[in-house]
Amino acid sequence: WFLIIRPQMKRQKEHQAKIAAVKKGDSVVTAGGLVGKVIKVDETYAELELGTNVRVKAIKATIGDIIPPGGKPAND
Repeated sequence: WFLIIRPQMKRQKEHQAKIAAVKKGDSVVTAGGLVGKVIKVDETYAELELGTNVRVKAIKATIGDIIPPGGKPAND
């Protein structure tokens, strides 16, 4: 139990804390691989700008990672 379940629960809690801290202006990567800038955030959804005049509404739980300022995603 400690070797399998515990590390997974720890990663899940860290991910939930990271997603709860998402704010306007952050660059994020969704679980689907879309990279965008957060325009608006509420309790359930985050509105992302993927390009000029291209906005999508994503469920916050699908955000995979927050890109640090000046950083690039691993696949760029």
